[in-house]
Amino acid sequence: MVKMTTIARVTDGLPLAEGLDDGRDLVDAEMYKQQVKALFKNLSKGHNEASRMSIETGPYVFHYIIEGRVCYLTMCDRSYPKKLAFQYLEDLKNEFERVNGAQIETAARPYAFIKFDTFIQKTKKLYQDTRTQRNIAKLNDELYEVHQIMTRNVQEVLGVGEKLDQVSQISSRLTSESRIYADKARDLNRQALIRKWAPVAIVLGVVFLLFWVKAKLW
Repeated sequence: MVKMTTIARVTDGLPLAEGLDDGRDLVDAEMYKQQVKALFKNLSKGHNEASRMSIETGPYVFHYIIEGRVCYLTMCDRSYPKKLAFQYLEDLKNEFERVNGAQIETAARPYAFIKFDTFIQKTKKLYQDTRTQRNIAKLNDELYEVHQIMTRNVQEVLGVGEKLDQVSQISSRLTSESRIYADKARDLNRQALIRKWAPVAIVLGVVFLLFWVKAKLW
């Protein structure tokens, strides 16, 4: 059964549309919504390159497809057929591109296409009952295969993103510290040169002054 549906722009993770009644009958609905936000954040940073993936989370599975810089994501029961989940997403993708394709890149606020919920709800109803003749036909459609779509665990996926963020932060910190050390090293070298040559400069200055005074007196 389809539990949650969200559409977001991949480049920055901006949510574009979602099912307005999603999560009402879910225990820990807020936790799953936070996982969705984290997944979009990872995608916006390029941490997951697969254009189609299934991600297990507790008793549910996130399924997503990426097309035209847009991610179409749904969360279903683990028992819900993977093939139907991805065909459901394909239907959403085709209609969303047809209706809103020209405005996706310029959308500036979250849920700019919230009216798309009407189509989400209508399409979700078509896919809820896996025993209908329509859905049985889709399950038997040999031209649509999902066997090669990777399935991973949500902690594994989000953990990879967190580790990459940590590596990036460590790298930035090391770069910053390297600059600081380099600046300090230049200052120390400058001070060492001053200490080394200052006495010589003073002596030469005194000698020059004596010659100048002597020249004036003569």
